[in-house]
Amino acid sequence: MPAPKLDAPKLDYPDEVVTRALVRYLDLPGVAGPLALITLDNGFDHTRPNTFGPGGLYALDAAMDDITAHQPGVAAVAVTGKPFIFSVGADLSYRSSIPATTDVRPRLLELGRLGHRVLRRVGAGQLGDRRVPTFALVNGAAMGGGLELALHCDYRTMSTDVAAVALPEVALGLVPAWGGTQLLAPLIGADRAVTVIIENPLSQNRMLKPAQATELGIVDRLLEPADFLEESLRWAGAVLRGETDPTATRPRVERGAAWAAAVARGRQLADARLHGAAPAPYRALDLIESAETSGLGDGSAALAALEAGFAAEDEVLADLGAGEELQASLYAFDLVQKRAKRPVGGPDRSLARPVTKVGVVGAGLMAAQLALLFAQRLEVPVVLTDLDAGRLDKGVGHVHDEIDGLLLRGRIGPDAATRLKTLVTGSLTKDAFADADLVIEAVFEDLKIKKQVLAEVEAVVGPEALLLTNTSSLSVTAMAADLTHPERVAGLHFFNPVAVLPLVEVVRAAKTDDASVATTLAVAKKLRKNAVLVADAPAFVVNRLLTRFMGEVLAGVESGTPIAVADQALEPLGLPMSPLVLLSLVGPAVALHVAQTLHGEFGDRFRDPAGLARMVAAGRTSVYQADGTVDEEVATQIRTGPGGTALTGDQVRENALEALAQEIRLLLDEKVVAAPQDVDLCMILGAGWPFHLGGITPFLDRSGVSERVTGGRFTPPGVATLP
Repeated sequence: MPAPKLDAPKLDYPDEVVTRALVRYLDLPGVAGPLALITLDNGFDHTRPNTFGPGGLYALDAAMDDITAHQPGVAAVAVTGKPFIFSVGADLSYRSSIPATTDVRPRLLELGRLGHRVLRRVGAGQLGDRRVPTFALVNGAAMGGGLELALHCDYRTMSTDVAAVALPEVALGLVPAWGGTQLLAPLIGADRAVTVIIENPLSQNRMLKPAQATELGIVDRLLEPADFLEESLRWAGAVLRGETDPTATRPRVERGAAWAAAVARGRQLADARLHGAAPAPYRALDLIESAETSGLGDGSAALAALEAGFAAEDEVLADLGAGEELQASLYAFDLVQKRAKRPVGGPDRSLARPVTKVGVVGAGLMAAQLALLFAQRLEVPVVLTDLDAGRLDKGVGHVHDEIDGLLLRGRIGPDAATRLKTLVTGSLTKDAFADADLVIEAVFEDLKIKKQVLAEVEAVVGPEALLLTNTSSLSVTAMAADLTHPERVAGLHFFNPVAVLPLVEVVRAAKTDDASVATTLAVAKKLRKNAVLVADAPAFVVNRLLTRFMGEVLAGVESGTPIAVADQALEPLGLPMSPLVLLSLVGPAVALHVAQTLHGEFGDRFRDPAGLARMVAAGRTSVYQADGTVDEEVATQIRTGPGGTALTGDQVRENALEALAQEIRLLLDEKVVAAPQDVDLCMILGAGWPFHLGGITPFLDRSGVSERVTGGRFTPPGVATLP
C-alpha cells in the first residue's frame, strides 16, 4: 500500500497492537464497479478487541489510498471487523505511554486531528476527486471510536448478537472526540444523543443492545448473525441500485427549543450524578449543543459547522486528556479490565472442584436473588431451604416471578425460562443438600444462628462440599470454628442488588484451604462477578470503609449539623448517591448492625451509632420524606443526645475523607487486601464509586489527605495522578 499522506509529524507508539485494515474488492449484482470491503483485524482472537492507536489510524488511511488507486474505480466502501468485534475505539494505553516529561496536550491534540481526518476520509468515501457511498457493517462490539467510525459512514447494518454498543467516554473523563458529539445528535436527535453520550455512561456505563441502537436510529438494518456479512452486502447492493432508501425511516430531528431542552436535561443528569465534580459530561454537552447546525443542509455552511465541531472536539480531547480525572479513570479502567479478571493472591486455579448442585439456606430476598443467579450462570439444580413452608414458597415463587420477568422483557426465551424454573426448587429439610457440591447460607446476621446453620449443613453434605457464608460483617473464622472441617468454609459476600453490582468479596478464613478458595473464585467467575480476595476481618473492605465514612456524616448530624448540609458535603466527589440516600437504600437496620459490630471490634474509631440506633428503634427507614424534603422528626431522633457544635459542609467532608485515609492505611497494614489497588477495585465495583476518582486512594493522594493523615501516599505520583 502507498504510504499515508501525513498532515503532521508521525505519531509514534512502539508498543501498539496495530489494528490492520485489510482490503478486498467484491462485485455486487447490478452495481457498476466493485465494493471495497475493509476488515479491521489486530491479529488476535475475539478476546482482544480491535482498537485504534496512531498505527491503526495510519493503516486505515493507507487502506483508503489503496482503494483510491484501484482500477476499476470502486462503487462504494464498506468497513467491518474480525469475527465478533467491530472496534472498541481508541487505544487508551496510548495516553499512558506518553512520557511524564513530555507536554501531553500537543500529542493528544494531534491524535484527535488524525482520528478525525482518517475516520472522516473513510466515512465520506472521499476517493481523490470523487465521493462514493459508505457502509459500516457492524458485526461485533462497537464502542467509542469504533461506533464513531460507523457514524461517519452513510449507512449502517448491525448483527443482532452484537454484545455492546456505546459511547462510554464521559465515564472515563473524556468525550466522544472523533465525531461522536457532532454526528450522533444530527442523526437521531439531541435528546436521544444525550441518552447515549451522557445518561448511559453515568448510569454504571450502561450499554445499548442492537435492537435499542436500531430503535434509536443509529442502525439502519438489523440482521441475524448467520450470514451477516453476505446479507449486509446484499442489502448494500439494494441501496446502491436505488431499491431501498434507509434515510426514509430515520427519526425526524427537531432543533430549536427541543434541542435546547435536551441539552438542559443532560445538564440536570450530570448535576444529579456528579454535582460538577468532573468536567467531561459538561464539555460533551457543550459540544452537543454546538452540533445543532452540523449536517443542517448540504451547503458549505453545514460543512463548515461540522469541521468547526470536529476542531472543538480536538481541543476538548487535549484539555481533558492532560487532566487529573483521565489519569484516575485510566487507572480505574485498568483495574476493572485486568486486575478484576484475576484476583491477586488466589491459589492455583487447577485446585478448584466442580459444582453440579447448589444449596441455599434461607428463602428471603437475598437468598432468592442468589438462587436465581446460581441457576442462570452455573445451569445446575439449586435448592432453597427454610423452616417455614410459607416463607419457602414465597422465596421460590419470587425466583419464578423474576424468571417470568426476564421472559417478558425478552432477556430469555420460553425454553430457557422453563429450564430455569425446573432448576430452582425448595425443601423444608436440609437433607436436600446431601448431593450438593456448594451450599451458601443467607440467613439473619447473627453469629449464633449462622454457626448452627453451618453445623446442620455439615451433618448432611459430602466430605468435599464447599460451605459459604454471605455475611457482610461477621467473622467467617468464628462461624467455622466448631465444625469438623473448617477448612472448607469461606465467605462469598455479594452486594445488593445481586444482579447489578459486579463485586464479590471472597473471604479466606483462618483455616480455609486452597481448594476451597480456588473453588469459590472459580464459582465467582462463572457467576460473571469480579472477585477480590480478602482476609477475614470485620466487615471486610467495602462495608468497613462505608461504615467509617457514614459514621462521620451521622456524627455531624448528631452534633447539630443540618441533614442537608451533612448529606451534601460529599457532593464535590461526584459519588453515585449521597451518604444518607445510600443509608436508605441499604436499610438503617442493616447499617446499624454493621456499625455496632465495628464499634464493638475497634472502639471509638468507629463512632457509637447512637443516633442511628434511635432512628431504627423508631422504625424509620429514611431521613427524607416522599417529596425529597428532610424529615425533621427523624433528624430530631438522630440528634437527641449530648449535643455539640454544628459543622460546615467542608468540615464534614474533611472528617469523612480523613477517616477513610486512616482506615485504608489500617486495612493495608492488617493485610486485609494485597494492595491499594484492591481497595479501589472494591469501591468501584462494590459501591459504584466513579472512575474519575480512581476508586478512592488516588483522590486522597491528589487532594493531600493521604499524606496529612498517614504521612505518605497510597500510590506513587504518576500511577493514578499527574506526576
